[in-house]
Amino acid sequence: MTWLAAFIILLAPALPARAAETLRIGFQATGTFAWVLDVIRRHDLARQAGLDLQTTEFASTDAGKLALNGGSIDIAVSDWLWVARERALGAKLLFYPYSSAVGAVMVKADSPVQQLADLKGRVLAVAGGPIDKSWLIIRAAALRRGIDLKREATLQYGAPPLMFQKLQQGEADAGLNFWNFCARLEPLGYRSLIDVRDAEKELGLNQPVAMIGYVFSEQFAAGHRNAINRFIEIARAANDLLRQSDGEWDALRPLIKAEDEATFSIMRERTRDGMPHRAIDEEASDARLLFRTLAKIGGPELVGPAGELDASLYYYPSAAHGE
Repeated sequence: MTWLAAFIILLAPALPARAAETLRIGFQATGTFAWVLDVIRRHDLARQAGLDLQTTEFASTDAGKLALNGGSIDIAVSDWLWVARERALGAKLLFYPYSSAVGAVMVKADSPVQQLADLKGRVLAVAGGPIDKSWLIIRAAALRRGIDLKREATLQYGAPPLMFQKLQQGEADAGLNFWNFCARLEPLGYRSLIDVRDAEKELGLNQPVAMIGYVFSEQFAAGHRNAINRFIEIARAANDLLRQSDGEWDALRPLIKAEDEATFSIMRERTRDGMPHRAIDEEASDARLLFRTLAKIGGPELVGPAGELDASLYYYPSAAHGE
């Protein structure tokens, strides 16, 4: 019996007596969370877990953040650093790891840009906004090398597809984008100048932190803990299917829209590599180190007014950690 089948059998007896609980989920069409939601839909995991997932598609990560803060959605996938910064500023958001897959600064294979210092005076297209997690880490690593990209490069912010196009059209000398867009650039003759994971190592981490996670408010969690826990379980079940079955990936081809088989394979394997496998306490320990490093390098502009990571940032589904 598979883990998924066992999970469904355990849930099934307790669920028919009550109506499905609604969760409003926000997602970005070009993000990998859309793939997880598709697996959940195709295998009817939400209904079997007693959940009714009402999904809203957003064009950018910033739009999803606004919707979450505004209360029009209950759960979204967003940046760990954004959540940490929001908590430092007073917003009571919680975070549960979703993926450690991150992007890179990409340039054309024949570009004269060979190192971060070569970006001085050049245009850098940054996917997301000025406090996007990848940008903050790259900027912090550059600061450690004595380079302030915010002042010494011309920055363009925007949605990942737009920044992807700007780089290809020559409107930017380099582009920092999400990993799935970087995977598409490799077969087109682009190379990585610096990977965000390498930048994390420069900041002192031994293992990459899950920089993307499920985000929801403390207030919502207080009244819907059981529903959140069930959602986390079906998301794990979807990840198990994606880990174990290449056939699941074939079903996702219409959403992935990979230009060729090489791109498709890169995206599949990097998604699998980024799936969380560590205990929350281990994630939190490395996250505290990364946050402390960023606070020292960039100060409040990068991480907000707190110099240490809020110990209550991570959500623990286990009742052993209290409600």
